[in-house]
Amino acid sequence: MKKSRLTLMTAGLLVAAGLSAEAQASWFSSSSNYTQTRYPIVLSHGMLGWDSMLGIDYWYGIPQALRKDGATVYVTQVSQLDTSQARGEQLLEQVEEIVAISGKGKVNLFGHSHGGPTIRYVAAVRPDLVASVTSIGAPHKGSALADFLRRIPEGSTGEKVLSELVNAVGRMINFLSRSPINSPMNSLGSLESLNSEGAARFNALYPQGLPTTACGEGAYQVNGVRYYSWSGTSPSTNLLDPSDLMMAVASKTFPKGEANDGMVGRCSSRLGMVIRDNYRMNHLDEVNQFFGLTSILETDPVTVYRQQANRLKNAGL
Repeated sequence: MKKSRLTLMTAGLLVAAGLSAEAQASWFSSSSNYTQTRYPIVLSHGMLGWDSMLGIDYWYGIPQALRKDGATVYVTQVSQLDTSQARGEQLLEQVEEIVAISGKGKVNLFGHSHGGPTIRYVAAVRPDLVASVTSIGAPHKGSALADFLRRIPEGSTGEKVLSELVNAVGRMINFLSRSPINSPMNSLGSLESLNSEGAARFNALYPQGLPTTACGEGAYQVNGVRYYSWSGTSPSTNLLDPSDLMMAVASKTFPKGEANDGMVGRCSSRLGMVIRDNYRMNHLDEVNQFFGLTSILETDPVTVYRQQANRLKNAGL
């Protein structure tokens, strides 16, 4: 009886505070089964990504928040720099292992940035292993930043120098994160996958979930796999975040007026059911970086992941 009264009083306070029904449900779900999906959640990082490096998690605070309310979460690692297909094959091996270990038969794939095409590849070639795909700030139609870098003449000294510098960064991240993936760094492969022409070639082979119009939605379900996406459109969001400057500079490579998160354009990020494509987030905010320094005027990124897990749970996934 006391617990019932307390719950009713709390509910009254939440209503009085003007919280939405979704926010109230989220509050009451604390330490519950709010994120307990039927199939495990598998997180796949983007270019130059990692699992944990020098105590810094790529998915800052996200796996913990999902696990707290019931989700089974696996954080994977693929090559920091390689083509979408090569990264996809690396991820597929891990997905097969996760399916075998969990005994669940399928997984829910989440991919950020280059992780988006990576998980799309797995879903396309092995739909029997995938329940859903959730793309986060991914350049499905290429990135203006990659197009800008592709202007450097092929085979030139400038291309070679830049490629070696990026490969060196990739090797350092690979070493510091103790990555189990030891394939050679392939920055030019990443560039070819992420520019508009390379993305178009990839999309011709793996079109599942892609919009059929310039900035529309794609099929919500293909071969039994559900497709979702979300992204941001604010390169600068927090004055205390040192990475905002990098996002602001990168955003200058986009055509004037094209909404983007600093690295990926709004329309390019759309896949399947578009949850939202204009969060007040930049490319790194989408994984709750840097140390959670995101906009105070927007939904916390961790909450967005929790909401998506709950959406998958309610869909029986």
